[in-house]
Amino acid sequence: MRQLHQIVAQAQNPDLETQILALTQVRKLLSTEENPPINDVIKSGVLPILVEYLRSSNSSLQLEAAWALTNIASGTSEQAQAVVQAGAVPYLLDLLQSPNPNVCEQAVWALGNIICDDPRSRDYCIQSGIVESLLKFATSEIPLNFLRNVIWAIDNLCKNSDSSSTREALVPFLPVLTVLIHHKDTDILVNAASAFCHLTEGGNEQTQLIIDSGVVKRLVELLGHPEVGAQTAALKAIGNIVTGTSEQTQIVLENGVLNMMENFLTNSRKKMTKEAVSFLSNITSGNKTQVQAVIDANLIPLVINLLDRGNAETRKKAAWVISNVAVNGTVEHALYMVDHNVIPSFCKLLSIHDTRVVQVVLDGLNNILKKAGVRTES
Repeated sequence: MRQLHQIVAQAQNPDLETQILALTQVRKLLSTEENPPINDVIKSGVLPILVEYLRSSNSSLQLEAAWALTNIASGTSEQAQAVVQAGAVPYLLDLLQSPNPNVCEQAVWALGNIICDDPRSRDYCIQSGIVESLLKFATSEIPLNFLRNVIWAIDNLCKNSDSSSTREALVPFLPVLTVLIHHKDTDILVNAASAFCHLTEGGNEQTQLIIDSGVVKRLVELLGHPEVGAQTAALKAIGNIVTGTSEQTQIVLENGVLNMMENFLTNSRKKMTKEAVSFLSNITSGNKTQVQAVIDANLIPLVINLLDRGNAETRKKAAWVISNVAVNGTVEHALYMVDHNVIPSFCKLLSIHDTRVVQVVLDGLNNILKKAGVRTES
């Protein structure tokens, strides 16, 4: 702490070089890979000084101050809040207009950390014009690392956009994201896909805007991307889309998504398998044609297998798929499942200590037996 107090004193020195040196020392302290002393820096009282230097006319001071604040905001939610409470956000937003690209980039990075943790700051940034600034950067020729930070910040803006006004404010990002999701850089591509994942949580009207942007085909393609992050974001995005209307679900199906599902249903990554089964439960809650499409893709035997071998959450999701087929499908669909030995595996779930799942299984069994009874009678 003694060292920090000395740095704070130097930061308040009227000599420019001494000020820059002091801020550089703060930034380097906070750049320590393991256990950076963020709390000590906050307690030292240097935060208001860093915020004040964001207003400096000297770009070196602006850059070092923004960099130090970026590192503080990268910590816990409480530490990011300390940056907000020190009044940094308005001045960081001002720096997005700086003629110095390094200062702009650092301000984007700092704001990205802040909005990731605080919906109120996110909404304030949106109201203060951050969308327009980020769009300007994303559509211009900027260095690759800068573009990575911009798309990462856009992704953070799209998270938890639970109010209609916030969602509407983010719609202008759609054309840019539709382009960047084809970018050759994996980081940019993954963040663009992740942004679509968040935006598809906004209800049927926003989902339709995303469909109209023409991105569904690309999301389906990304299910086969070698980068797991791209696969995961795309899978969640199309999973959100098929919670919409039957027509929206049909568009996803028409882009060949079911041909990509086998890999996820047999995947060693349990979370991705669960997402895939959840996706199929939404498909099978649709019309008979959509149920038939799942059967034609030979996915039902894989789901039946997961009733036995999946983890607890996946087994529950699989139960929904089978029950949905039994309820929404035809007699032939029920008989198809019986022929693939669904009954023994389905019945095992009756021992699960989850009344909702047991009810799902009982409803499914009831419908299977009703429809399969046609064979017995004949």
